[in-house]
Amino acid sequence: MSEHGYDSGRLNLPFVGLCSFGKYPYQPDWSAIDADFAVLGAPFDFGTQFRAGARFGPRGIREASTLFSFGHAGAYDHEDDLTYLAADKVRIVDIGDADIVHTDTVKSHANIETGVRAILAAGATPVVLGGDHSVNIPCINAFSDEKPFHLVQIDAHLDFVDERHGVKYGHGNPMRRAAEKSYVTGLSQIGIRNVSSTAKDGYDVARRMGSDIQSVRQFRALGVAGILDRIPADCRYYVTIDIDGFDPSIAPGTGTPSHGGFLYYEVLELLDGLTKRGKVIGVDLVEVAPDYDQSGSTTTLAAQILLNFIGRIHHNRP
Repeated sequence: MSEHGYDSGRLNLPFVGLCSFGKYPYQPDWSAIDADFAVLGAPFDFGTQFRAGARFGPRGIREASTLFSFGHAGAYDHEDDLTYLAADKVRIVDIGDADIVHTDTVKSHANIETGVRAILAAGATPVVLGGDHSVNIPCINAFSDEKPFHLVQIDAHLDFVDERHGVKYGHGNPMRRAAEKSYVTGLSQIGIRNVSSTAKDGYDVARRMGSDIQSVRQFRALGVAGILDRIPADCRYYVTIDIDGFDPSIAPGTGTPSHGGFLYYEVLELLDGLTKRGKVIGVDLVEVAPDYDQSGSTTTLAAQILLNFIGRIHHNRP
C-alpha cells in the first residue's frame, strides 16, 4: 500500500490503454513468439455473400475482451472450483493482424496462413479472430505439415459449397475445402439449421466425405454428452466457431443471422467436454460484424467464449 492507501502500480481498468486481446502482451515479431496461445486477427470479409463488416471483427473482439482483463489472479470459476488463465500457468500473446490486401483473396489468405504457420512453428496454439468464415481456409492450409485432426464446426450454415459461379474460397466454401484435405480425418458440423446456403446435394456430399451434421434441435435432443459421443475420442481437434451458430437474440452482430441458435452455456459445455475428450490444436472464431451489434453483446460473447475456451484447453490438455 502506498502512503495514499492505494496498491502500487497501475489499476489498468478495461477502458484504459491499448486493446490487445485480453490486454495480453503484444508481439509484433512473428519470429519471436514465445507462448502457449497466440491470437491472430484475420480482418478479411471479401468472401461474404450478404452483409459485409466482419473485417472489423478482430478489433471489436479485442475491445470487448478488455472487459475480462482483470488477469492478476486468473479467472476463478466457482462452479468448477478452478482458476483458469492464471498468469503463472498459461502464456498468451496477441501477434496482431495478418495484412489484408483489398480485393485480393489469394494474397490476403496467404498472409493469414503465414501468421498461423508462424504460431505453429513456435509451438503455440493459434487462436484466430475473423473475418468471414473463408479465413478458415488458410487456417486449415497452415496445418498441412501437422498431424491429422478432426474438425469441429459450430455454425448455422453448412458452408460446404464446392464452387458457385467460379467462387471456391468464399465464406460458403470452407468446410468443403477442409474436407478435401488428407489430414482432416472428418468433420462434426453442429448447429446447422433452417434455410441453408447449401443445397441438399451439398449435404449428401458432406456426409459422403465424412461429415456428421447435427442441428440445434438434434443437439438438444441428444444433450452435450450425446453429441460428444458422436465425435471421435482421443483425437486432435481443430474448432471453428461461426458466431451465427449462436441465436441472434444474443449475437445479432453478424452478417447472416439465423434464428433458433445456441445459447452461451450450450456451446461452453460442448467446448469444455471437447477439451476433456482430446487435444484442441487450433481455434478460429468468425463472422463477428460489430456494425450490426448495437449493444456490444456479440463482441462480448465472442471474447467471453474464447477466453473460457482457452482456459479449458490449457487446464484439460492431456
